[in-house]
Amino acid sequence: MEELKSIREEQVLTNIQKTEAFLREQFAGCAYFRQHPADGEYRLQHSYRAAHAAREIARREGLDEEGLVLGGLLHDVGYSLPFETEDGWIEHGRMSARLARPFLEQLDLGPDRVQEICYGIAIHVDGEADFPGEKTAFALSIGDADDVDRFDAYRIYDAMEYADFRSLKIEDKRKWLREKLDWISWRLGEKSGTETARKMIAQRLLYQRQYYEKVLVQMEHSEVLE
Repeated sequence: MEELKSIREEQVLTNIQKTEAFLREQFAGCAYFRQHPADGEYRLQHSYRAAHAAREIARREGLDEEGLVLGGLLHDVGYSLPFETEDGWIEHGRMSARLARPFLEQLDLGPDRVQEICYGIAIHVDGEADFPGEKTAFALSIGDADDVDRFDAYRIYDAMEYADFRSLKIEDKRKWLREKLDWISWRLGEKSGTETARKMIAQRLLYQRQYYEKVLVQMEHSEVLE
């Protein structure tokens, strides 16, 4: 029994290592990432953080840990392909699933596991896939793992840099912050695939809310004394 367990653990580790290599290969071959290396580094690092979150969710919820880690690693692999339109990014979940499927089929995971991983990847952006599937706790957890990282502390810096917050006029800074706080309030009411993910996401959103509220107070004290 111990020998079989050891063999299985080696297979899981091998599958994860193969998936890491595949992800890195796809990103290294992406023309956009070669021209914008910082974007490529962010996407790779985000994929690893999502995989770590997926592992934590799987362990706490008793889900397929190997499958969720692989899904976390590959959920954004479609960013290695060119988008056909300016808003083509909304297709990246489905693009990622199409790109991941033939690779995953080489790992002896079995067709049902491959299907569920790919379905979770496909729906993680907008809840829609271009093939049939069921929104199980496992499938939803791939998107949840993505959100755990997207709503974590680093994303505050990333969002403010993307908005060029420092260059905004004071009234636009306040407007941007209020819109962020409104969105956080809305997102806190959304459901997750598991209770573990709900708590992980809420913890990060509440941290963001506290931070943005403090910045908003600063911005409201940045013009005149009353």
